[in-house]
Amino acid sequence: MKINGKQYRTIWPDPSDNTRILIIDQRKLPHEFIIVPLCTAEDSAKAIRDMYVRGAGLIGATAGFGMYLAAVNASPENIDAELTQAAELLDASRPTARNLRWAVERVLKTITTGQSYEEKRNTAYKTACEIADEDARFCKSIGEHGHSIIKDISSAKNGGTVNILTHCNAGWLAFVDYGSATAPIYAARDAGIDVHVWVDETRPWNQGARLTAWELQQEGINCTLITDNAGGHLMQQKMVDVVIVGTDRTTHTGDVANKIGTYLKALAAKDNNVPFYVALPSSTLDWELDHGRDIPIEERSGNEITTITGVTKGGIIETLQLTSPEIRALNHGFDVTPARLISGLITERGITPANREAIHRLFPEKAVSQKSEGHK
Repeated sequence: MKINGKQYRTIWPDPSDNTRILIIDQRKLPHEFIIVPLCTAEDSAKAIRDMYVRGAGLIGATAGFGMYLAAVNASPENIDAELTQAAELLDASRPTARNLRWAVERVLKTITTGQSYEEKRNTAYKTACEIADEDARFCKSIGEHGHSIIKDISSAKNGGTVNILTHCNAGWLAFVDYGSATAPIYAARDAGIDVHVWVDETRPWNQGARLTAWELQQEGINCTLITDNAGGHLMQQKMVDVVIVGTDRTTHTGDVANKIGTYLKALAAKDNNVPFYVALPSSTLDWELDHGRDIPIEERSGNEITTITGVTKGGIIETLQLTSPEIRALNHGFDVTPARLISGLITERGITPANREAIHRLFPEKAVSQKSEGHK
């Protein structure tokens, strides 16, 4: 997608030295656009943990390249053991996003085909690039399928503006390109449909205010920033036609873990008969968990609630204290929306109901693999 009119991905190998992986430091957006190099698996883990990068797809791609960087820095005689250590390091950096462990396991599996150090290193690089390219391709397909939802609403409104509510950032900044929840919006825009996006701020990191709003502005999408708690009111006032959100992990039975506050949006949508869709690449599906209640929910520092970061009139980025220093804060990063509240899942293969039978029909090879492994 575009930043100041120039095409970017969120992660890419340095064209002059592919042992350096480049990322956009999302902590600085929208005030500063800074590109940061990753040179080690430790760099990659820090980027994931400290939210230089965030979002399911981008976390997975960063983990994949982190495994490659581990291979680059490994001793030839001990590469297998060092890659296993790197996998543990990366896997521990953030617990909720399924794509992280999925990408690590994918690289580990493919390098077993290599015999020499050079083969293993080259295979790790090839696999990491495939993960990134696949993520962008899948998100583009999500847009093509999800566009039909927006098109139908537009037709029902005789070409009137389609008002879409988002939560957090599931745009291209959360993936390698296109995004998941935003991909249908971009596809609808490209098809000439009049769209408007309600962007909620998404405390405490303000990914909606800082990232989604900025991203949509860069792409020329009509959007309006709202407070987190305004979504239900807008639905009551018939000002929302559809809700489209992303997900960090979705069970194969249709329960969805996404940024904290998603559950409340789903409840409001259900009460107001507003369709509620979740957009996701299949890499986000967890084929081992039957229930959303079993998804590990990340608990982050309370400082993220008690402070806020912004830019002063002088252009200096500062962090300010919002509360009394002594206050205790609980900061869960995600919540779980049960399948019964979801109108459908928008995947790279199409739109499916959020239930076990439908998901398994759409991904029969995964269902067969799950059965053969004795999952219950």
